[in-house]
Amino acid sequence: MHKTHTRKKRNFSKGKGRPSRRRQQNTQKVDVSRFTNKGAVNNERKAYVNQNSFEDFELDAQLLFKIKEKGFKTPSEIQDKAILPALEGKDIVGIAGTGTGKTSAFLIPIIQHMIEQKQENYALIIAPTRELATQINDEFLSLARGLNIFSTCLIGGSSVGENIKALRRKNHFIIGTPGRIQDMMKRKILKLNDFNVLVLDEFDRMLDMGFSKEIQEINRQMVSKDQTMLFSATLDPTQKKLVEEMTNEPVHVKAEQATQDTNAIEQEVRHVKGQDKIQMVKGLIDAELKTRTILFSETKRKAEKISELLCKAGIAADAIHGDKSQRAREIALRKFKRGQVHVLVATDVVARGIDVKDVELVINYEAPRNYTDYVHRIGRTGRAGKTGRAVTLID
Repeated sequence: MHKTHTRKKRNFSKGKGRPSRRRQQNTQKVDVSRFTNKGAVNNERKAYVNQNSFEDFELDAQLLFKIKEKGFKTPSEIQDKAILPALEGKDIVGIAGTGTGKTSAFLIPIIQHMIEQKQENYALIIAPTRELATQINDEFLSLARGLNIFSTCLIGGSSVGENIKALRRKNHFIIGTPGRIQDMMKRKILKLNDFNVLVLDEFDRMLDMGFSKEIQEINRQMVSKDQTMLFSATLDPTQKKLVEEMTNEPVHVKAEQATQDTNAIEQEVRHVKGQDKIQMVKGLIDAELKTRTILFSETKRKAEKISELLCKAGIAADAIHGDKSQRAREIALRKFKRGQVHVLVATDVVARGIDVKDVELVINYEAPRNYTDYVHRIGRTGRAGKTGRAVTLID
C-alpha cells in the first residue's frame, strides 16, 4: 500500500536581512601529518537500510519511468530522507556530499510539483560553479525530457545574448551561478517575484566564495517563495543565522554515508627537498600507468603551466580553471570523463560538486590552505565503495 502524504503550501515569513559578510579563507598553517593515514585502507561501510522505495513517494508515472530509466533502483540515503518532506512542501537543510544522489534528491520533488502545477518560473536553483550548475541542468534534462517542463542554465562564460533569448521563452526552472543570475536581475530580464522554490546547492561553498550578499538579495526578491532547500557537504556553525533567516522550520536531513570516508583513501606526503616537482609528478603518473588523475594547483597560471609541461612529457593532460573560457572548461572536463585525457590539472573550481567516476589518484601540487579543502580535494577519489590514493607534495 502506498504511503500517503499531503502536498502543502506555506507562507514564507522572511526575516530581516543582515549586513553581508565576506568569509575569508583560512590560510593558517596546517598540520601536514593529517595528510597521511598509517595502516590499512578500509572502505567497508555499514549498508544503509532504505525506509522508502521510489513507488512509495507516489510520483507521476512518467517521472517514475525516467527515474528507473536512469538506473535508479532504490533511493540513495539522502534521497530516501529528503524527498518525502520536500514533496510535503517543507524547507530542507540537507548535509550530503557529491556522488550521493543529492541532485536528484531536490530535483525529483520539484519536478513532481511542476507536473502537478505547470507554473512558469517555478524554481530557482543556484550552484557555486559553472561546472556544477551545468551538471545539475544535465540531470534535470535527463529526468524531465518529454514532460513538457523546461529550464534555462545561466552561467558565466556563456553568451549574455543567448541567455536573454532563453529567458524570454517559457521556463519552469532557472539553474545558474550567483553572478550571472544577478546580472540578469540587474538587466531586469529575470524577475524573481513569481518563483516559489529556491534551492542552494553547495551552500557552504557559495559562502566561502563570498556570495553571501548575492544570496541574501536573491532571497529578499523572492517574495512568493514558499519552499527553500539548502544542500551542503558541511555546515559551519557560523552559518546558522543565515540558514535561519532563509528557511522556515526546516527539516534537517543528513546522509551519514555522504561524509567523505578518508579511510578508503591511501594518503601520503612526499617532501620535495629541492627536487623538481614536475619530475616527481611525472614519476607518480608513470607509475600509475595512465591512472585517471586530478592534480590540484593553487593558481590558475601554475595549473596551465603544469598541464603544458605534462603534455610535452607525453602525458595526456588538460587544465581547468577560472581564466579558461566556458567552452574550453567543458571540453577539458568531457575529455577527462571519456578517458581521452588522463590528468586533469585544476584549481579548487573542481574540488566540490563535480562527480567524475573512477578517479584513482589525487595529487596536491601544494598543500591546501586548510584541512577542509584537503578533504574536499581528495574526495574526488575513493568514491562509491572504491579505494583511492592521494599524494601531497611538500616543499
